[in-house]
Amino acid sequence: MGVSVEVRKVYPYPFQQVVTSYLNKYPTPLEKHVTDVKTVEEKNDPATGIVYRKRIATCNNVIPSFLRKFSIMKISNVYLEEESWLDMKKRVMTLKTRCLTWAQYASLKEESMYRESTENSNWTEFTQKGFISITGAGLLNCVLETFAQAFLKQGAKKSISIMETILQERCGSPFSSPRPVNDEKTQHPA
Repeated sequence: MGVSVEVRKVYPYPFQQVVTSYLNKYPTPLEKHVTDVKTVEEKNDPATGIVYRKRIATCNNVIPSFLRKFSIMKISNVYLEEESWLDMKKRVMTLKTRCLTWAQYASLKEESMYRESTENSNWTEFTQKGFISITGAGLLNCVLETFAQAFLKQGAKKSISIMETILQERCGSPFSSPRPVNDEKTQHPA
């Protein structure tokens, strides 16, 4: 079946500041569950100027204790792979993230984009779509998907809050604020 979560946020900061802050966001004391992020591949395409990066994030396992009774859930770290394509000419960075841990049982994918706002060139628009589908757990599939959906929603909100804090600390308060745009949608595919 699967569940999805969508978020949108406008940061009242220029694209370069937002992207630089994002790429240097973790580890941070603002998020204790992300313990490490390593760049394992980086390429710059001279023809297009697009910078490709592949990073692996190490995160603490935050699965609730009642689910850790299952041996597959009794691990301390979860690994996420993030691929990004940064195009400074077009002022857009696209990202694809997937969970490497439990890949045989669950598909967790996020697609995100940072781009210069069409409304104001000093703002940056962020959009993210996350999808989780769990198989192989029998009757627990729906329970695990519900937990995963709540986790994705909470994670997206926390990530946005961390970005706002980091941007304020590194770049100061913005001179102008965009009209509030902070939409969240939850969808259950039929």
